[in-house]
This record gives sequence, C-alpha cells and structure tokens, in this order.
Amino acid sequence: MYVEIITPDVEIFKGEAELVQLPGIDGSFELLNNHAPLISALAKGKIKVKISGKERFFEIAGGVIEVHENKVLILAE
Repeated sequence: MYVEIITPDVEIFKGEAELVQLPGIDGSFELLNNHAPLISALAKGKIKVKISGKERFFEIAGGVIEVHENKVLILAE
C-alpha cells in the first residue's frame, strides 16, 4: 500500500509499506494491504511503518488518517 505522512511543515514519509501501526484515540490499530476505507483521529504516539521487513518509527502529537483504495494519508501534528 502507498503511505504518506505529512505535517503542516514537512513531508515525513512517502512510499510503499507492508504494514502501518497507528496510535488511535481509542487505542492502537494496524493497517495491511487492501484495508477497508477509513477515516480516524490519531492520538499522541508513534507510527510504525514496516517496509521490506524493516521497521521505521515516526513520533506524532496527534492527527488524522484517511485510507482509500490502498492509499494511506496521515496528516500529523
């Protein structure tokens, strides 16, 4: 799936990923390829992005996520 993580100031990550784990306001959740459409608020925490078996982490102060047609857009603070 294609993932973009952006803040008002900078683009943090853009590329293909196998898995994305996010800090939701009601607890953490994960996204895999072909996830159902989704819009959700994010809490303060770490985003984990798994790329070719390697994990990368991005610290956020909150935000919003939209998932549609295998594209994940994260607007983070």
